[in-house]
Amino acid sequence: MPVYVYRCKNCGVQFEQQQSFKDQPLTRCPECTKKTLVKVFMPVGIVFKGSGFYSTDHRSPSGGGRNSKEKSADSDKAAEKSSEKSTPDPAKSEAKLEAKSD
Repeated sequence: MPVYVYRCKNCGVQFEQQQSFKDQPLTRCPECTKKTLVKVFMPVGIVFKGSGFYSTDHRSPSGGGRNSKEKSADSDKAAEKSSEKSTPDPAKSEAKLEAKSD
């Protein structure tokens, strides 16, 4: 059953009351006994209960099959390969020069 918050316009008392959806809203204040009660509507925070909600229901690095360590290892390997391509090997370049001169 939901819990509703009520506030009295006359005396300012505020309280919570557990009620069924079918019940009529309260109108009489328990403190001053006047019919000046109103429901207070507040934004409700979203509460996700249960394990693994984010890892199973969202496409994100935390929910994927690969973790960040594997990704960083892959990026390190790719960086090594690109650096090998950009820096020429002196022994290879000398061998090419000798082959051209023959």
